[in-house]
Amino acid sequence: MIATEKITVEKTKNSRLSEVDFDKLPFGSIISDHMLLSDYLNEEWGPSSIVPFGHIEISPTMLALHYGQIVFEGMKAFKMKEGNISIFRMDKHYERFCRSMERMCIPAMSFERFSEAVKALVKADADWVPANEGSSLYIRPFVFASEERFGVKVAEEYKFIIFTGPVGPYYSNPLKVKVEDKYRRAARGGTGSAKCAGNYGGAFYPSSLARKEGFDQVLWTDGSAELNIEESGTMNVMFLVNGVVVTPPLSDSILDGVTRDSFITIAKDMGYKVEERKIGAKELVSGFENGTLQEAFGTGTAAVVAPIQVIHIKGKDYTLPTVKDSNVSLTIKQRLSDIRLGVAPDKNNWNTIV
Repeated sequence: MIATEKITVEKTKNSRLSEVDFDKLPFGSIISDHMLLSDYLNEEWGPSSIVPFGHIEISPTMLALHYGQIVFEGMKAFKMKEGNISIFRMDKHYERFCRSMERMCIPAMSFERFSEAVKALVKADADWVPANEGSSLYIRPFVFASEERFGVKVAEEYKFIIFTGPVGPYYSNPLKVKVEDKYRRAARGGTGSAKCAGNYGGAFYPSSLARKEGFDQVLWTDGSAELNIEESGTMNVMFLVNGVVVTPPLSDSILDGVTRDSFITIAKDMGYKVEERKIGAKELVSGFENGTLQEAFGTGTAAVVAPIQVIHIKGKDYTLPTVKDSNVSLTIKQRLSDIRLGVAPDKNNWNTIV
């Protein structure tokens, strides 16, 4: 065992790196060699350790399995043009992780602990960071209630784990989505702004119904008569209306997306007008009919940008103009990629070099 910044590292003796075809990376099924572990006991976070990736032992009475105290983050590391590795917007991800933990009554951890853990794991699996354009090393930190008890209570013991895996593009084609007018992803006052597991589990059923109807995803709404749009599947959503980038305002039912925030910043820097405001199904229909709705797209860590080609509203399909490389969404995406890879200046200090 060797020590790296107070984090013990046990390197694997059986790397799986040679088994991976980095030219054909699926999303979410390839795991790197190592993982980081830390436990919360006696009201404090204990030492972190990096060990070979593998199964962990849990009790059937573990509280997270019964009462849902589990939150996670999704981050990415990139191989830069000069060969360095960069972790994108780690501070922003940490802030959201802490907000999610607070909402789910999970003890906070310091930024130093979080950042040193992420950097140490990425360093340990540096060879797993893909160099191909559009690919990255996905980083999944998560924490869950590990206390062994089946009575309903806030847990007093937790486990923090980080693992990583190389990934390719999430979506390869423009999406066909449906404005969901029956089910809701989240309610005001609920956990919609937290990145907790239950939000995703609860969204599976209406999403699966939409897929059976031939759609890739749903556009979630606030459930009002106006059907104000909130998110697109597991992503934030944006529209280009008469040359203006429009996105729903943040609330406690909308996730504060890191990619969303990055897009807004870059769009403004590039001279585009951005409006964070409500936009309902009726306005979308009007935009289709009068030609003012030019683009629609989802933004998120996994997909980065997912152009939307068709929006289904109240029984009718509406088709957007064909997606082209000159689209505003893809132009901003390219600038974002250039910043991540060190091709464009990182004037906002978004990149953490390891």
